[in-house]
Amino acid sequence: MNFSFYIAKRYLFTKSKNKAINYITLVAGLGVIFGTAALFVVLSGFDGLKAFSLEFTSFTDPDFKVFPYQTKTIKISSEHRQKINKIEGIISFSEIVQDKVLLSCEDKYLALDLKGVDANYPQQTIDSILSYGAWMEPDFPHIVSGWGATNTLGFGIYDLTKIIRLYAPKPGTGQIMSVKGAFKSMKVVNVGIFQINESLNNSLVYTSIENARYLLGLKPNQISALEIITHPESDLEGIKTALNSVFKEKIIIKNRIQLNDALYKMLNTEHVAVYLIFTLILIIALFNIIGSIVMMILHKKENLKTLYSVGADKDELQNIFFMLGTMMTVLGGLVGIFLGATLITLQMYFDLLMISPTLAYPVVLKPLNFVIAFGTILILGVIASQIATWSIKKLNI
Repeated sequence: MNFSFYIAKRYLFTKSKNKAINYITLVAGLGVIFGTAALFVVLSGFDGLKAFSLEFTSFTDPDFKVFPYQTKTIKISSEHRQKINKIEGIISFSEIVQDKVLLSCEDKYLALDLKGVDANYPQQTIDSILSYGAWMEPDFPHIVSGWGATNTLGFGIYDLTKIIRLYAPKPGTGQIMSVKGAFKSMKVVNVGIFQINESLNNSLVYTSIENARYLLGLKPNQISALEIITHPESDLEGIKTALNSVFKEKIIIKNRIQLNDALYKMLNTEHVAVYLIFTLILIIALFNIIGSIVMMILHKKENLKTLYSVGADKDELQNIFFMLGTMMTVLGGLVGIFLGATLITLQMYFDLLMISPTLAYPVVLKPLNFVIAFGTILILGVIASQIATWSIKKLNI
Protein backbone atom coordinates (compact mmCIF):
# COMPACT_ATOMS: atom_id res chain seq x y z
CA MET A 1 0.00 0.00 0.00
CA ASN A 2 2.97 2.36 0.68
CA PHE A 3 4.26 1.69 -2.83
CA SER A 4 0.82 2.45 -4.34
CA PHE A 5 0.47 5.61 -2.23
CA TYR A 6 3.92 6.87 -3.27
CA ILE A 7 3.25 6.40 -7.00
CA ALA A 8 -0.26 7.90 -6.68
CA LYS A 9 1.17 10.96 -4.94
CA ARG A 10 3.70 11.42 -7.74
CA TYR A 11 0.97 11.19 -10.38
CA LEU A 12 -1.21 13.68 -8.48
CA PHE A 13 1.35 16.43 -7.94
CA THR A 14 3.42 16.01 -11.12
CA LYS A 15 2.25 17.65 -14.31
CA SER A 16 1.68 15.34 -17.24
CA LYS A 17 3.25 16.01 -20.61
CA ASN A 18 -0.22 15.66 -22.07
CA LYS A 19 -1.94 19.05 -21.48
CA ALA A 20 -5.39 17.54 -22.07
CA ILE A 21 -4.97 15.31 -19.03
CA ASN A 22 -3.80 18.27 -16.94
CA TYR A 23 -6.91 20.23 -17.92
CA ILE A 24 -9.21 17.26 -17.25
CA THR A 25 -7.61 16.73 -13.83
CA LEU A 26 -7.93 20.44 -13.03
CA VAL A 27 -11.61 20.45 -14.03
CA ALA A 28 -12.22 17.31 -11.96
CA GLY A 29 -10.56 18.88 -8.91
CA LEU A 30 -12.49 22.13 -9.28
CA GLY A 31 -15.73 20.14 -9.65
CA VAL A 32 -15.07 18.40 -6.33
CA ILE A 33 -14.09 21.67 -4.60
CA PHE A 34 -17.09 23.71 -5.75
CA GLY A 35 -19.50 20.79 -5.39
CA THR A 36 -18.47 20.22 -1.78
CA ALA A 37 -18.52 23.95 -1.04
CA ALA A 38 -22.02 24.24 -2.53
CA LEU A 39 -23.29 21.28 -0.48
CA PHE A 40 -21.84 22.74 2.73
CA VAL A 41 -23.21 26.23 2.04
CA VAL A 42 -26.68 24.91 1.23
CA LEU A 43 -26.79 22.72 4.35
CA SER A 44 -25.65 25.65 6.53
CA GLY A 45 -28.11 28.01 4.86
CA PHE A 46 -31.00 25.60 5.29
CA ASP A 47 -30.10 25.06 8.95
CA GLY A 48 -30.16 28.84 9.33
CA LEU A 49 -33.63 29.07 7.78
CA LYS A 50 -34.80 26.17 9.95
CA ALA A 51 -33.50 27.83 13.11
CA PHE A 52 -35.03 31.15 11.99
CA SER A 53 -38.44 29.51 11.39
CA LEU A 54 -38.44 27.58 14.67
CA GLU A 55 -37.31 30.66 16.59
CA PHE A 56 -40.83 32.05 16.31
CA THR A 57 -42.36 28.91 17.81
CA SER A 58 -40.01 29.20 20.78
CA PHE A 59 -41.51 32.64 21.54
CA THR A 60 -45.05 31.37 22.05
CA ASP A 61 -44.95 27.60 22.51
CA PRO A 62 -44.37 26.12 25.97
CA ASP A 63 -42.28 23.05 26.76
CA PHE A 64 -45.50 21.10 27.40
CA LYS A 65 -49.13 21.80 26.66
CA VAL A 66 -51.98 19.87 28.27
CA PHE A 67 -55.22 19.48 26.27
CA PRO A 68 -58.55 17.82 27.08
CA TYR A 69 -58.92 14.40 25.43
CA GLN A 70 -62.48 14.61 24.07
CA THR A 71 -64.18 17.69 25.52
CA LYS A 72 -63.24 21.32 24.87
CA THR A 73 -62.29 22.12 28.46
CA ILE A 74 -60.50 20.71 31.51
CA LYS A 75 -61.69 21.27 35.08
CA ILE A 76 -58.89 22.55 37.30
CA SER A 77 -59.00 23.11 41.05
CA SER A 78 -56.68 24.45 43.73
CA GLU A 79 -55.76 20.84 44.49
CA HIS A 80 -54.65 20.37 40.88
CA ARG A 81 -52.55 23.52 41.06
CA GLN A 82 -50.85 22.40 44.27
CA LYS A 83 -49.98 19.02 42.78
CA ILE A 84 -48.59 20.60 39.60
CA ASN A 85 -46.45 23.01 41.63
CA LYS A 86 -44.92 20.05 43.44
CA ILE A 87 -43.80 18.29 40.25
CA GLU A 88 -40.02 18.43 40.04
CA GLY A 89 -38.72 20.17 36.93
CA ILE A 90 -41.66 22.53 36.34
CA ILE A 91 -40.74 26.23 36.56
CA SER A 92 -44.21 27.68 35.95
CA PHE A 93 -47.54 26.94 34.33
CA SER A 94 -50.22 29.14 32.81
CA GLU A 95 -53.94 28.45 32.44
CA ILE A 96 -55.33 29.12 28.96
CA VAL A 97 -58.85 29.64 27.63
CA GLN A 98 -58.93 29.64 23.84
CA ASP A 99 -61.58 29.42 21.13
CA LYS A 100 -62.74 30.93 17.85
CA VAL A 101 -64.33 34.40 17.97
CA LEU A 102 -65.16 37.33 15.72
CA LEU A 103 -63.29 40.60 16.10
CA SER A 104 -65.09 43.64 14.66
CA CYS A 105 -64.32 47.29 14.07
CA GLU A 106 -66.59 49.69 12.12
CA ASP A 107 -68.50 46.99 10.19
CA LYS A 108 -65.35 45.01 9.46
CA TYR A 109 -65.13 41.48 10.81
CA LEU A 110 -62.28 39.03 11.23
CA ALA A 111 -62.53 35.44 12.49
CA LEU A 112 -59.59 34.51 14.72
CA ASP A 113 -58.51 32.68 17.87
CA LEU A 114 -59.07 34.39 21.20
CA LYS A 115 -56.40 33.35 23.69
CA GLY A 116 -57.13 34.19 27.29
CA VAL A 117 -54.08 33.98 29.53
CA ASP A 118 -53.67 34.32 33.28
CA ALA A 119 -51.22 36.37 35.34
CA ASN A 120 -48.66 33.53 35.23
CA TYR A 121 -48.20 33.81 31.47
CA PRO A 122 -44.39 33.97 31.00
CA GLN A 123 -43.00 37.50 31.00
CA GLN A 124 -40.23 36.33 28.66
CA THR A 125 -42.86 35.40 26.07
CA ILE A 126 -44.61 38.74 26.47
CA ASP A 127 -41.34 40.66 26.06
CA SER A 128 -40.46 38.61 22.96
CA ILE A 129 -43.71 39.16 21.07
CA LEU A 130 -44.94 42.59 22.20
CA SER A 131 -43.69 45.12 19.68
CA TYR A 132 -45.84 48.18 20.45
CA GLY A 133 -47.98 49.36 23.34
CA ALA A 134 -48.53 47.48 26.61
CA TRP A 135 -49.79 44.13 27.87
CA MET A 136 -53.42 43.92 29.03
CA GLU A 137 -54.53 44.34 32.63
CA PRO A 138 -56.50 41.39 34.07
CA ASP A 139 -59.44 43.46 35.42
CA PHE A 140 -60.05 45.52 32.26
CA PRO A 141 -61.60 44.72 28.84
CA HIS A 142 -58.23 44.85 27.12
CA ILE A 143 -56.90 42.93 24.13
CA VAL A 144 -53.49 42.67 22.45
CA SER A 145 -53.77 42.12 18.69
CA GLY A 146 -51.36 41.11 15.94
CA TRP A 147 -50.09 43.50 13.28
CA GLY A 148 -52.11 41.69 10.61
CA ALA A 149 -55.41 41.96 12.48
CA THR A 150 -54.93 45.66 13.28
CA ASN A 151 -54.10 46.43 9.65
CA THR A 152 -57.08 44.45 8.35
CA LEU A 153 -59.60 46.08 10.69
CA GLY A 154 -57.93 49.49 10.79
CA PHE A 155 -57.36 50.25 14.46
CA GLY A 156 -54.33 51.00 16.62
CA ILE A 157 -53.68 51.08 20.35
CA TYR A 158 -55.98 52.98 22.71
CA ASP A 159 -57.99 54.02 19.67
CA LEU A 160 -61.05 55.34 21.52
CA THR A 161 -62.58 56.80 18.35
CA LYS A 162 -63.36 53.31 17.08
CA ILE A 163 -65.59 50.69 18.65
CA ILE A 164 -63.93 47.29 18.84
CA ARG A 165 -65.99 44.26 19.83
CA LEU A 166 -65.44 40.55 20.34
CA TYR A 167 -68.24 38.14 19.44
CA ALA A 168 -68.54 34.50 20.49
CA PRO A 169 -71.39 32.05 19.86
CA LYS A 170 -73.57 31.49 22.93
CA PRO A 171 -73.57 27.89 24.17
CA GLY A 172 -76.89 26.06 24.31
CA THR A 173 -79.54 24.42 22.16
CA GLY A 174 -82.74 25.53 20.52
CA GLN A 175 -83.77 27.77 17.67
CA ILE A 176 -81.88 31.01 17.07
CA MET A 177 -84.37 33.90 16.95
CA SER A 178 -81.90 36.77 16.35
CA VAL A 179 -78.25 37.52 15.77
CA LYS A 180 -78.09 39.21 19.16
CA GLY A 181 -79.42 36.07 20.78
CA ALA A 182 -76.86 33.88 19.01
CA PHE A 183 -73.72 35.79 19.98
CA LYS A 184 -72.31 37.15 23.17
CA SER A 185 -70.37 40.35 22.64
CA MET A 186 -67.85 42.38 24.57
CA LYS A 187 -66.59 45.89 23.92
CA VAL A 188 -62.80 45.98 24.23
CA VAL A 189 -59.83 48.32 23.92
CA ASN A 190 -56.69 47.30 22.06
CA VAL A 191 -53.74 48.21 24.28
CA GLY A 192 -50.87 46.54 22.44
CA ILE A 193 -49.69 44.99 19.18
CA PHE A 194 -47.67 41.78 18.96
CA GLN A 195 -45.60 40.36 16.15
CA ILE A 196 -44.80 36.62 15.93
CA ASN A 197 -45.22 35.47 12.33
CA GLU A 198 -47.54 36.26 9.46
CA SER A 199 -49.99 33.48 10.27
CA LEU A 200 -50.42 34.26 13.98
CA ASN A 201 -50.36 38.02 13.38
CA ASN A 202 -53.56 37.58 11.36
CA SER A 203 -55.27 34.87 13.36
CA LEU A 204 -54.68 35.44 17.08
CA VAL A 205 -55.70 37.98 19.71
CA TYR A 206 -54.78 37.94 23.41
CA THR A 207 -56.92 38.91 26.35
CA SER A 208 -57.11 38.09 30.04
CA ILE A 209 -58.44 34.69 31.07
CA GLU A 210 -61.30 36.41 32.94
CA ASN A 211 -62.47 38.16 29.77
CA ALA A 212 -62.19 34.96 27.75
CA ARG A 213 -64.20 32.96 30.30
CA TYR A 214 -66.93 35.62 30.35
CA LEU A 215 -67.17 35.81 26.56
CA LEU A 216 -67.08 32.05 26.00
CA GLY A 217 -69.43 31.27 28.87
CA LEU A 218 -67.03 29.12 30.88
CA LYS A 219 -66.97 28.54 34.63
CA PRO A 220 -64.05 29.72 36.81
CA ASN A 221 -62.71 26.16 37.06
CA GLN A 222 -62.76 25.49 33.30
CA ILE A 223 -59.74 25.96 31.02
CA SER A 224 -58.94 25.02 27.43
CA ALA A 225 -55.29 24.10 28.04
CA LEU A 226 -52.39 24.29 30.41
CA GLU A 227 -49.03 25.65 29.19
CA ILE A 228 -46.01 24.47 31.17
CA ILE A 229 -42.42 25.75 31.27
CA THR A 230 -39.77 23.30 32.51
CA HIS A 231 -36.11 23.38 33.51
CA PRO A 232 -33.77 22.70 30.55
CA GLU A 233 -32.27 19.59 32.15
CA SER A 234 -35.44 18.17 33.71
CA ASP A 235 -36.78 14.64 33.22
CA LEU A 236 -39.40 15.27 30.53
CA GLU A 237 -40.86 11.77 30.58
CA GLY A 238 -41.13 11.92 34.36
CA ILE A 239 -42.98 15.23 34.11
CA LYS A 240 -45.43 13.78 31.57
CA THR A 241 -46.12 10.80 33.85
CA ALA A 242 -46.66 13.09 36.84
CA LEU A 243 -49.05 15.33 34.89
CA ASN A 244 -51.12 12.33 33.80
CA SER A 245 -51.49 11.32 37.44
CA VAL A 246 -52.71 14.80 38.47
CA PHE A 247 -55.90 14.73 36.37
CA LYS A 248 -58.48 11.99 36.81
CA GLU A 249 -59.86 12.47 33.29
CA LYS A 250 -57.84 11.48 30.24
CA ILE A 251 -55.67 14.28 28.85
CA ILE A 252 -53.33 14.86 25.90
CA ILE A 253 -49.82 16.15 26.60
CA LYS A 254 -47.73 17.53 23.74
CA ASN A 255 -44.17 18.83 23.76
CA ARG A 256 -42.93 21.72 21.61
CA ILE A 257 -42.05 19.48 18.67
CA GLN A 258 -45.47 17.77 18.73
CA LEU A 259 -47.19 21.16 18.87
CA ASN A 260 -45.47 22.02 15.57
CA ASP A 261 -45.45 18.52 14.11
CA ALA A 262 -46.39 19.62 10.58
CA LEU A 263 -43.72 22.35 10.55
CA TYR A 264 -40.98 19.99 11.75
CA LYS A 265 -41.97 17.34 9.18
CA MET A 266 -41.98 19.91 6.37
CA LEU A 267 -38.57 21.31 7.34
CA ASN A 268 -37.01 17.85 7.73
CA THR A 269 -38.43 16.70 4.39
CA GLU A 270 -37.11 19.81 2.65
CA HIS A 271 -33.72 19.28 4.31
CA VAL A 272 -33.47 15.73 2.96
CA ALA A 273 -34.67 16.82 -0.49
CA VAL A 274 -32.06 19.61 -0.70
CA TYR A 275 -29.32 17.22 0.42
CA LEU A 276 -30.29 14.63 -2.21
CA ILE A 277 -30.41 17.24 -4.99
CA PHE A 278 -26.93 18.54 -4.22
CA THR A 279 -25.62 15.00 -3.75
CA LEU A 280 -26.82 14.28 -7.28
CA ILE A 281 -24.88 17.35 -8.46
CA LEU A 282 -21.80 15.97 -6.70
CA ILE A 283 -22.27 12.60 -8.40
CA ILE A 284 -22.34 14.33 -11.79
CA ALA A 285 -19.21 16.29 -10.86
CA LEU A 286 -17.44 13.06 -9.87
CA PHE A 287 -17.82 11.70 -13.40
CA ASN A 288 -14.92 14.06 -14.13
CA ILE A 289 -12.83 12.12 -11.58
CA ILE A 290 -13.65 8.87 -13.37
CA GLY A 291 -12.76 10.38 -16.74
CA SER A 292 -9.54 11.85 -15.39
CA ILE A 293 -8.39 8.51 -13.91
CA VAL A 294 -9.27 6.52 -17.04
CA MET A 295 -7.39 9.03 -19.22
CA MET A 296 -4.38 8.84 -16.91
CA ILE A 297 -4.44 5.02 -16.97
CA LEU A 298 -4.32 5.06 -20.77
CA HIS A 299 -1.61 7.73 -20.78
CA LYS A 300 0.53 5.87 -18.22
CA LYS A 301 0.17 2.49 -19.93
CA GLU A 302 3.90 2.23 -20.71
CA ASN A 303 4.80 3.15 -17.13
CA LEU A 304 2.42 0.49 -15.88
CA LYS A 305 4.10 -2.11 -18.06
CA THR A 306 7.43 -1.18 -16.47
CA LEU A 307 6.00 -1.46 -12.96
CA TYR A 308 4.41 -4.77 -13.87
CA SER A 309 7.68 -6.13 -15.21
CA VAL A 310 9.53 -5.30 -11.97
CA GLY A 311 7.03 -7.21 -9.85
CA ALA A 312 3.91 -5.10 -9.28
CA ASP A 313 0.73 -7.11 -9.87
CA LYS A 314 -2.54 -5.76 -11.26
CA ASP A 315 -4.03 -5.31 -7.79
CA GLU A 316 -1.17 -2.99 -6.83
CA LEU A 317 -1.52 -1.09 -10.10
CA GLN A 318 -5.23 -0.76 -9.44
CA ASN A 319 -4.49 0.52 -5.93
CA ILE A 320 -2.28 3.26 -7.41
CA PHE A 321 -5.16 4.84 -9.28
CA PHE A 322 -7.64 4.07 -6.53
CA MET A 323 -5.40 6.02 -4.14
CA LEU A 324 -5.03 8.75 -6.75
CA GLY A 325 -8.81 9.21 -7.03
CA THR A 326 -9.25 9.06 -3.26
CA MET A 327 -6.53 11.68 -2.71
CA MET A 328 -8.12 13.98 -5.30
CA THR A 329 -11.46 13.57 -3.53
CA VAL A 330 -10.07 14.16 -0.02
CA LEU A 331 -8.03 17.22 -1.00
CA GLY A 332 -10.86 18.68 -3.07
CA GLY A 333 -13.36 17.98 -0.27
CA LEU A 334 -11.20 19.65 2.37
CA VAL A 335 -10.60 22.72 0.20
CA GLY A 336 -14.32 22.85 -0.65
CA ILE A 337 -15.35 22.67 3.00
CA PHE A 338 -12.83 25.38 3.88
CA LEU A 339 -14.22 27.56 1.09
CA GLY A 340 -17.82 26.91 2.16
CA ALA A 341 -17.05 27.55 5.84
CA THR A 342 -15.32 30.81 4.90
CA LEU A 343 -18.38 31.99 2.96
CA ILE A 344 -20.72 31.07 5.82
CA THR A 345 -18.49 32.86 8.35
CA LEU A 346 -18.40 35.99 6.18
CA GLN A 347 -22.20 35.88 5.90
CA MET A 348 -22.55 35.54 9.68
CA TYR A 349 -20.33 38.52 10.46
CA PHE A 350 -20.69 40.81 7.43
CA ASP A 351 -24.23 40.08 6.11
CA LEU A 352 -23.17 39.61 2.49
CA LEU A 353 -26.63 38.40 1.39
CA MET A 354 -29.75 40.21 2.60
CA ILE A 355 -33.34 38.98 2.49
CA SER A 356 -34.63 42.47 3.22
CA PRO A 357 -32.92 45.79 3.96
CA THR A 358 -32.83 44.90 7.67
CA LEU A 359 -32.69 41.07 7.64
CA ALA A 360 -29.62 39.09 6.60
CA TYR A 361 -30.00 35.60 5.20
CA PRO A 362 -29.73 33.34 8.28
CA VAL A 363 -26.93 30.75 8.33
CA VAL A 364 -25.60 28.37 10.98
CA LEU A 365 -22.19 26.71 11.31
CA LYS A 366 -22.85 23.21 12.65
CA PRO A 367 -20.20 20.49 13.17
CA LEU A 368 -22.64 17.95 11.73
CA ASN A 369 -22.58 19.74 8.36
CA PHE A 370 -18.78 19.33 8.20
CA VAL A 371 -19.23 15.61 8.75
CA ILE A 372 -22.10 15.29 6.25
CA ALA A 373 -20.37 17.26 3.48
CA PHE A 374 -16.98 15.55 3.87
CA GLY A 375 -18.51 12.10 4.42
CA THR A 376 -20.67 12.43 1.31
CA ILE A 377 -17.82 13.50 -0.99
CA LEU A 378 -15.50 10.84 0.47
CA ILE A 379 -17.95 7.98 -0.04
CA LEU A 380 -18.87 9.10 -3.55
CA GLY A 381 -15.19 9.71 -4.40
CA VAL A 382 -14.17 6.24 -3.21
CA ILE A 383 -16.94 4.66 -5.30
CA ALA A 384 -15.96 6.74 -8.36
CA SER A 385 -12.28 5.81 -7.93
CA GLN A 386 -13.14 2.12 -7.63
CA ILE A 387 -15.25 2.26 -10.78
CA ALA A 388 -12.50 4.04 -12.72
CA THR A 389 -9.81 1.49 -11.76
CA TRP A 390 -11.78 -1.50 -13.01
CA SER A 391 -10.37 -0.81 -16.47
CA ILE A 392 -6.91 -1.94 -15.26
CA LYS A 393 -8.21 -5.50 -14.90
CA LYS A 394 -8.93 -5.52 -18.64
CA LEU A 395 -5.72 -3.73 -19.59
CA ASN A 396 -3.33 -5.81 -21.68
CA ILE A 397 0.06 -5.34 -20.01
